[in-house]
Amino acid sequence: MHVLVTADTLSGSWTYTRELVAGLVTRGVRVTLVSFGEIPLPDQTAWMDHLHGLEYRPTAFRLEWMHEAEEDLPESSAFLAALIRELRPDVLHLNQFCYGDLSVDVPRVVMALGDLATWRQAVQDRSPRGNGPGEWYRDTIMRGIAGADAVVAPSAWMLDRISACYLRPRRAEVIYPGRNPVFFNPYISKDDSVLAVGRLVDAGKQVFLLTQHEHPVPVCIVGAEQTVAVPRIPIRADVKVAVAETSVAICGPQTEAQLRALYSRAAIFAATARYDPLGMQTVEAALSRCAIVANDTPSFREMWGDAALYFHTNDAASLADRIRRLSEDRAMRRAYAELAYTRARERFTSKRMIEDYLRLYRGLVSIRSAAA
Repeated sequence: MHVLVTADTLSGSWTYTRELVAGLVTRGVRVTLVSFGEIPLPDQTAWMDHLHGLEYRPTAFRLEWMHEAEEDLPESSAFLAALIRELRPDVLHLNQFCYGDLSVDVPRVVMALGDLATWRQAVQDRSPRGNGPGEWYRDTIMRGIAGADAVVAPSAWMLDRISACYLRPRRAEVIYPGRNPVFFNPYISKDDSVLAVGRLVDAGKQVFLLTQHEHPVPVCIVGAEQTVAVPRIPIRADVKVAVAETSVAICGPQTEAQLRALYSRAAIFAATARYDPLGMQTVEAALSRCAIVANDTPSFREMWGDAALYFHTNDAASLADRIRRLSEDRAMRRAYAELAYTRARERFTSKRMIEDYLRLYRGLVSIRSAAA
């Protein structure tokens, strides 16, 4: 099987793309990866070096949510359609809505990784159909959904929001995101500390909730979702740091090794987001056996069930209270850590994710072959 995958190099979904592509290639699938947004730096693509069966085509076409994307879409669509006709893949896995209506005779899977309308509804409490994105953007997303053979979302909540904000897909699937557990170490002794990942200015991740109250244990906020290359001068990656009265340390971007070390040493992971469709950092923390303190949102409830301790929705005082409870009761903290770890190993591994996608791809190819 040959799958053409499109990707976004500018967001945290690049990690998801890495897991998807690497998982498909190791299962014997030929993959052509086409990226949009910006040409990635070499450290962003180093993971591709030993993947035999992968062809990579980077581009700098604007993504559908970017300013002036309307100017690029005709050219990027023509480029992608010509590439598809040249390579003749069996399936298209499109991580952008806008290419769902390409005029090519290949089954199209559109992945709903996030969009402006559902973001504004969750983060700014706006009506899904009022004061939302511009008419061009909405029409583009709706055409992509209508043209897709299947629309996949990382949660039933996201699928419901896409249907409410735009239209209901003709075929809809929920495939939860996955990470390879081998990348994480759940066996190191934990420090009495809290870890969070996200930029302070990101209203969707709202890690700033951790800065509103004092905490009985150190808190480290890694201020970037994407990891960086190993620098010449090492970046300090120690969660045992206190800053003024808030006991919160703001760290810059971390290397992969440093971020994994932070996960492995932190006892608690604060999943503060009000909008995080993929939730990859929470999965990584759970695979590192962190106890999860999560914002009480439908998506976190769906993914983590009783394996997380929830704080009142978007409430900084409630978050501080939950952190205090877990820091004072180590038995409870260990129990929640074990629950999160077990749930992640059962539901959120790359192996399970790849199996779900292969089942979907084969089904779509069979339907197209039968119709022909």
